[in-house]
Amino acid sequence: MIKSELVLRIAEQNPHLYQRDVETLVKAILDTIAEALARGDRVELRGFGAFSVKRRDARRGRNPRTGEPVAVSEKAIPVFKTGKEMRQRLNEAGIGAEEPSESEEA
Repeated sequence: MIKSELVLRIAEQNPHLYQRDVETLVKAILDTIAEALARGDRVELRGFGAFSVKRRDARRGRNPRTGEPVAVSEKAIPVFKTGKEMRQRLNEAGIGAEEPSESEEA
């Protein structure tokens, strides 16, 4: 699902809201999360999950084409960890579980 699909779905579930207002709200929420992460804050949405930032130290990498060593600078990586309720909902729904193929059933 992309952001525009999320906006459409929320607007459909809330017919009393204009789509442009829903779009403004979704953008405001995502921007606020991004700003908090940029400050180094942790964002926790109970029942959904937590966003945080991890630092990766500078290191020596290599160019995959030439094999030459390359200096890779320190960087910040956004991380998302699902909440307990979200994991339970996904597992109950069977998301990611593979269905047996016809050859395995026989």
